[in-house]
Amino acid sequence: MTAQTDVAVQMAIELRGIDKRFGAVHANKNIDLKVEKGTIHGIVGENGAGKSTLMSIIYGFYEADKGEILIDEKVTKISDSKVAIASGIGMVHQHFMLIQNFTALENVILGAESGMMLNVSMEKARKELTRLASEYGLDVPLDVPVEQLSVGMQQRIEILKALYRGARILILDEPTGVLTPQEAEHLFKVLAALKEQGNTVIIITHKLQEIMAVTDNVSIMRRGEMVGHVKTAETNREQLAELMVGRKVLLRVNKTEAKPAGTLLKVNNLSWTDSAGVLRLDNVNFNVRAGEIVGIAGVSGNGQSELLELLSGIKNIQHGSIEVSGKTLDENHQLTPSEVRDIGVAHIPEDRHKMGLVNSFAADEAFILGYHRNDVYNAKLLMDQAAIKNDCAEKMEKWDVRPQDPKLKTANFSGGNQQKLVIAREMEQSPDVLLVGQPTRGVDIGAIESIHNRIIEMRDAGKAVLLVSVELEEIMSLADRILVMFDGKIVGEVPTDVANEQILGLMMANIVPDEVKALQKEAHS
Repeated sequence: MTAQTDVAVQMAIELRGIDKRFGAVHANKNIDLKVEKGTIHGIVGENGAGKSTLMSIIYGFYEADKGEILIDEKVTKISDSKVAIASGIGMVHQHFMLIQNFTALENVILGAESGMMLNVSMEKARKELTRLASEYGLDVPLDVPVEQLSVGMQQRIEILKALYRGARILILDEPTGVLTPQEAEHLFKVLAALKEQGNTVIIITHKLQEIMAVTDNVSIMRRGEMVGHVKTAETNREQLAELMVGRKVLLRVNKTEAKPAGTLLKVNNLSWTDSAGVLRLDNVNFNVRAGEIVGIAGVSGNGQSELLELLSGIKNIQHGSIEVSGKTLDENHQLTPSEVRDIGVAHIPEDRHKMGLVNSFAADEAFILGYHRNDVYNAKLLMDQAAIKNDCAEKMEKWDVRPQDPKLKTANFSGGNQQKLVIAREMEQSPDVLLVGQPTRGVDIGAIESIHNRIIEMRDAGKAVLLVSVELEEIMSLADRILVMFDGKIVGEVPTDVANEQILGLMMANIVPDEVKALQKEAHS
């Protein structure tokens, strides 16, 4: 592959020989990088490749051990984020830095108040945010608490915060990892508008289709080193994946036809209403057989999360019933999550931070969450710390969790490696029924291949797998049958040989195409 050639253009950012260590971990190794002014520049690499560390150095969260940073072609010492902001750099993190009970307006002006009179600052900010929202397509309700807004709206607030502080260079870390397809599409329009106005955008992502769609140039990192810089128009997803991983990567799922057996999970007339009186699940019926993967497609927020939480015992059943591994659960026969695990159900939650991990725990402690009573982890009186550490180390090597340190705090792993920890913990229990929520959210291309293969292995071992994902490509690749949810209802079932993004997209908007109606009619005749 031909390296990107230097041309006489102005650089928004240039890094020379950036080096950073965290103890024994060499996160960045002599990194050189040039980002052209007025472009969208992608940074790709596996989880733990050093991408986020490098961007955190540019934003002043960390200081490099060696090397220098040039902003607008001037050497700049970025000692903290205040210096970065003053230099025109803004950063939108993968996990937003917002105060949930503050309004959008309050979040934006926090730390950027002008003068002693807060109401004057608020009015000034309101006018400027209205202008920015109009210019870049970033409309948000300024007076609504952040906790009441969608994830997409919260991301817009983070972008507005950066622009309000004068950012000309905007760094986005995994910006679509928690967005619906519609929200992601809107974000790309915003980025195009930013570029059109002469701003520079850096995107850290593992989604190669997004890199190909929105960037001008892309730089590739592997194990802390920069291994390539290319023009997006001169590369493709396969070449980028090979550079990221250091080997050829299969970008499609290779699986044989399913051979389903008896039903292991059956959902009967399941309805559930939240504390605000909103009906989140409305008379849901389906089954999952041993040896098959049933996928649930739908825009996030249409009842998928509540369904997974009911099936895993996190929420109590209100109406209807669940039959799992020969046991019937209903409003009079509830089970705790621990008891659900005991009857052979494992749950990979959609949000690893809220439900899958305790960030202050070491990796080996996180790895036994929910399974800490297992005999293998316990001695006569106390927990067997050596057994816990050794088992975690073995599974970290098997699942390629980086760095392979069982005593490293969970918070210090990248998002993708945190996800590998959670998935390994649940799959290694060999459950009869596997509930999977967003399995590859925030995971790099090499790990996606591995996780998809493991899910197929579970199916082929006779397990019943229920897969919830907002990634239509993932659903279509993995599932043997696809159900589509809208507003808490199952609006239809689509065989994988019929499914495509257009059909599923229409059904996700509660529009059932004629070809699906015909299949439904045939199934009930």
